[in-house]
Amino acid sequence: MKKPPLQRQRALAQIAFFALFALTPVFDLLRYDLTAGHAYFLTWQWHLGIDDLIAGRVEADAAAGNLGLYLFLPLLGVLVLVIGVAWKWGRLYCGWLCPHFSVVETINRLMLLASGKHSLWDRQPTPPWEPDGTPTPRDRRYWLVVVPAAIVFAFAWAVVFLSYLMPPLAVYHGLFTASLSRNEMIFLATTTTVFTLEFLFARHLFCRYACAVGIFQSIAWIGNPKAMVVGFERGRLPECADCLPERGSACDAVCPMRLKPRNVKRWMFPCTQCGQCLSACATVNRGKPEGALLRWVEDEQARRNEAGFSALSKTDEDAGGKFL
Repeated sequence: MKKPPLQRQRALAQIAFFALFALTPVFDLLRYDLTAGHAYFLTWQWHLGIDDLIAGRVEADAAAGNLGLYLFLPLLGVLVLVIGVAWKWGRLYCGWLCPHFSVVETINRLMLLASGKHSLWDRQPTPPWEPDGTPTPRDRRYWLVVVPAAIVFAFAWAVVFLSYLMPPLAVYHGLFTASLSRNEMIFLATTTTVFTLEFLFARHLFCRYACAVGIFQSIAWIGNPKAMVVGFERGRLPECADCLPERGSACDAVCPMRLKPRNVKRWMFPCTQCGQCLSACATVNRGKPEGALLRWVEDEQARRNEAGFSALSKTDEDAGGKFL
């Protein structure tokens, strides 16, 4: 099945951000160097002044000012930006940029081909159909790809994380020449093992219950009744029968977080705004003049959607609703 335009755009955003994530330490855009004892930000050395305080070269009030200016103020700025975006649009970072979530979706897809399930913890297999009606292959031999893929992703993450802590060029040189130090080897082995287990057994569970960045975004999103949400035209509910029983509900089947997209917002707490349910619904209903039953809504339309109203008609749109 060819990717819908929305999902192609999202895949490009994920690839670009993963490249940025991997290259940031290489160009000293942001990292902490354990060997040098200070951080780098946009190639500049970033000192907090703690060493000077310990050595008695600066007073305590000057050191406190440095901590506020160079540590807490930037962290506060990033926090305000992330929470502000989440307040209005939800977990856009998770669904469109987060390197971890791109791995979640990749392993989900491979595991679906191998077992018929997105996750080992899914109770029932997903019907073997794409939203456009084409069959999806199921073959246990894909397990020969699932496990190596998880290990490769985990090792890549471990190497990138190590490059955030040690001189990146030295890390990559040591990797290719097999000359890494004992501690670096221990770090890579431990981190690769932990991430491999997480990628295989707890991918979306980590996103739902353990990721602080995701949880804080969800809390902000839930707190705004006018935030962007997946809206459902309840007045057209009988048309959901177009997702034939043997194919299952296309929107439910594609959700990487294993949610039910037609639920009200309070049951969609970990939604990442990836839009896969919207793309699936649009594909199933591509021949209808009314279009999909699911679409993003915000402002007053989002409030009405949560209240259980079918607020996606053209009349309501003209009255002030906004589609994205």
